[in-house]
Amino acid sequence: MPEGRTKPLKSNSSPQDPFSAAIRLLAGRAYSVAGLRQALERKFGEDAAIDPVLARLRQLGYLDDRKFASQFASYLARNRTYGRHRVKNELKAKLVDYRYIDEALNSTFEEVSESQLLEKALERKLRSIRPPMTTRKVSSLCHSLMRLGFPFEAIMKAVRAQPQLKVLTRDELPR
Repeated sequence: MPEGRTKPLKSNSSPQDPFSAAIRLLAGRAYSVAGLRQALERKFGEDAAIDPVLARLRQLGYLDDRKFASQFASYLARNRTYGRHRVKNELKAKLVDYRYIDEALNSTFEEVSESQLLEKALERKLRSIRPPMTTRKVSSLCHSLMRLGFPFEAIMKAVRAQPQLKVLTRDELPR
């Protein structure tokens, strides 16, 4: 142990009961009910008494799929500038109960305009593209925006509205 330090900063011992482990996991980040169940089953095995722990956490208000879906969808849209499709896939990946996904998407995209998010994402992407603009670069730009979850039609409309994205033909390219 280094000089001046009397005890370790963090204990490596894991909690012995699922409730303590669940509290520790939830202190680190938010989980969906199924996501926390999966994490606890990995730690304690499928035979462990996890259902009463999850019920107790729901009762205490620490575990709520509806609230988690709403907050996570809002975070992804506002901070990551993800479109509706990508947010939906991310919520599914977090094992959010399917009943709450559409509700969370609708409330999030009522607050935040998907077209404004697309414009913001497009601006950010345009900063890294060097002229001249070729068909390959525009195609790559459109594909990256599609991976962010925006619909193709909206992407094409936004791209066509940008004068700097006029694709040069071979004859117009500088040599």
